[in-house]
Amino acid sequence: MDPVTPKRPYDAYEYESSACSIARTLEQIGDRWALLILRDVANGVRRFDQLADHLGVARNVLSRRLAALTEFGVVTRVAYRDEGSRERQEYRLTDAGHELIPILLAFMGWGDRHLAGPEGPPAYPVHARCGAPVRVSITCEAGHDLGDRPHLHLEPGPGSRVRAGAPGGRA
Repeated sequence: MDPVTPKRPYDAYEYESSACSIARTLEQIGDRWALLILRDVANGVRRFDQLADHLGVARNVLSRRLAALTEFGVVTRVAYRDEGSRERQEYRLTDAGHELIPILLAFMGWGDRHLAGPEGPPAYPVHARCGAPVRVSITCEAGHDLGDRPHLHLEPGPGSRVRAGAPGGRA
């Protein structure tokens, strides 16, 4: 049996931060309005006028953010028509948008734990079918729950790029 060469530990400093999936995601949905729009659309506030009113955002800002979220593929426009009115558009999460719900819930949970006032959190996420509280958890593909303080490490993926000037990097 051949001896296994131990892997060199991942050192984030040695890799280009622009290749990071977190950085790429933040470029698309990382501003306050984008996240709040996603929150509202996920919670059923889907029409432009309702979003503008609920968020208190300028209509031009809302229009730009909705266009960007639509172009990015996390929101889609769907036609509707109220009786006696012209056809209009409302916004719904795409499958990719639904994948962001755990991120929104993680933000919400963190804010509830660290920023809620003495009166407590403003809302509780609950499972619609059974009424139990919802929590975000981290599990590995083998099904292990990593708990509140997960012990994990990163390994370079096929899209990683060694940073110029880093040890072992390009000159």
